Amino acid sequence: MINHQHTAPTAAQMIPGAALRKTAMPMRPGAALRKAAMPMRPGSPMVRAPMVRAPMVRAPMVRAPMARVLLAAAVLAACGDPAVDRAPAAGLSIGELLGGADTLHARAIEPREFTFPRDHGPHPEFRTEWWYFTGNLTADDGTMLGYQLTFFRSALTDSASFVSAGGGDGSAWRARHAYMAHFAVTDGSRGQFHAAELFSRDAAGLAGALSNGSGSGVVSAVVRQPRLRNGISDASAGDVSGLHVWLHNWSAISLSYETLPLRLRAVDGNIAIDLVLEAGKPVVLQGDRGLSRKGAEPGNASYYYSLTRMPTFGSVRTRAGTWTVTGASWLDREWSTSVLSPGVTGWDWLSLQLSDFTELMMYRLRRDDRTVDPFSAATFVAADGSTLGFTADEFVMTPVTEWRSGDGVSYPIGWRIEVPSLDLALDIMTPVPNQELDLAVRYWEGMVRATGTRDGRPVSGRGYLEMTGYAATPGQAR
Repeated sequence: MINHQHTAPTAAQMIPGAALRKTAMPMRPGAALRKAAMPMRPGSPMVRAPMVRAPMVRAPMVRAPMARVLLAAAVLAACGDPAVDRAPAAGLSIGELLGGADTLHARAIEPREFTFPRDHGPHPEFRTEWWYFTGNLTADDGTMLGYQLTFFRSALTDSASFVSAGGGDGSAWRARHAYMAHFAVTDGSRGQFHAAELFSRDAAGLAGALSNGSGSGVVSAVVRQPRLRNGISDASAGDVSGLHVWLHNWSAISLSYETLPLRLRAVDGNIAIDLVLEAGKPVVLQGDRGLSRKGAEPGNASYYYSLTRMPTFGSVRTRAGTWTVTGASWLDREWSTSVLSPGVTGWDWLSLQLSDFTELMMYRLRRDDRTVDPFSAATFVAADGSTLGFTADEFVMTPVTEWRSGDGVSYPIGWRIEVPSLDLALDIMTPVPNQELDLAVRYWEGMVRATGTRDGRPVSGRGYLEMTGYAATPGQAR
């Protein structure tokens, strides 16, 4: 298992009106995964390696966390010594991680029927999957806090190959999946940001995803917390109610057989969260009844749903202290096998919870010729939970203000958002300019605030913004 952490430096530079950098990433979509660095993984023995804490080099990142999952597979597969999980190799591109042909796993081709709570759980027939939590919280003293906790799964092999390689022999060390998790906390009142990551294979209970509705073995309807052995969850033994996703001692655990509410826990040094997320508004199926197309090619899509306003309470610990908090979280769930089309270099993704009890999700895919890809999309969630979808020509995301990292990578952290058919216009800003995750993959994601009007009436909101593809290979800027 690998742990890397990053605390935002203070030497940052605001650049009002600076030009948007759209060609910052190496060519990513459509390229084959780097197989030269991938020896046969299923069935390889693994011992528990000491935790590594060291500054991490920078690398590119992309939203709808697909790249992160595949990166985990590349990281763990690239270990020449199967007993040790090493840091990711430099220079992986998003195209290499998200593109390429895959005939061994299922693909998102057409709309499907979603069934809950089953679909809250894992879908191992697809190559990649993630559980992506973000939230804005307020402490009793008014301190503004934000968090991100994300779990990424990537298949190391398909089911048939796993069995033929000896995966069914009962060994606790055999792994079919790699997991990666990202954890970040923002103190919006003090301008502080901290991020960390973990990697592991799903062997010996080190990481995994189990639920009561998807093929994960024996489950229990009894609400109880998984046991820990040396900080490692013992949930792989089947001691799980509803949903349990974990990597080391970071976890999302159901508090009922119906999955929700969920308890999120993560700790990295003196930074920690312990939160309970309730269901809130109904599930939102993104795209075409849950099929989110990212390109014209059949199968370049994901199954994608969201829980857009989950009442949240619990505690957050930062370097400045520990707070009791309340607020609202957002859960994105996606699974897929191949997503991005050739020419897509990154994206800008935004989720907002507005003061009129509506929500907005939008993303624009950026192409290498600096145009917006026609498969960009947005979804508006009304107060009653009904939804409206928008294509790329029905909304506008205009960058206004940039922040520049210490090595010169610029991210547009201020935006003007317009959805003409909703008579909606919003200005997006952040109280903490530097929320760059300087981890194995490099991207910007953090809390934002919105102010503007809808139907001529003032509206405000809080949310999260993710921007990817602005950084080049580790340690470089473009």
